Amino acid sequence: MGSTAKEEMNKFWDKNSRLNRPMSPHLTIYRWSVPMMMSITHRGTGLALSSGISAFAAAALLLPGSYPDYLDLIHSLSVGPYLIGLAKFGIAFPVSYHTYNGIRHLCWDLGKGFRLPQVNRSGYAVIGLSVITSVILALI
Repeated sequence: MGSTAKEEMNKFWDKNSRLNRPMSPHLTIYRWSVPMMMSITHRGTGLALSSGISAFAAAALLLPGSYPDYLDLIHSLSVGPYLIGLAKFGIAFPVSYHTYNGIRHLCWDLGKGFRLPQVNRSGYAVIGLSVITSVILALI
């Protein structure tokens, strides 16, 4: 008589435990690379942008007062120019990174830039352009 699925599963996990195998895929078996980090960052910036826009929209609809009232409140906090510049950079970087990396993905959709050197080169270009654009926007 054959074994049940539960027995087979228990045999599988017992063997993996006995051989000290990690659960696969596991983060420890991968070597971090530029495309991997850029993919994670692209997803993170997309999530941050959509969450931020949603929170701002909900606040605009639900909070009392108007936009100039909240702008005056921010001005009354008297935060220094360095903190304002950092906040501007914090807003500009996700926007510019997600935009440039989206353009990179559109090029991939056209079938261009799939060789590994091109993937790495375009990745570094996206990072460089994002930082430069973010610094310029923060200085405005």
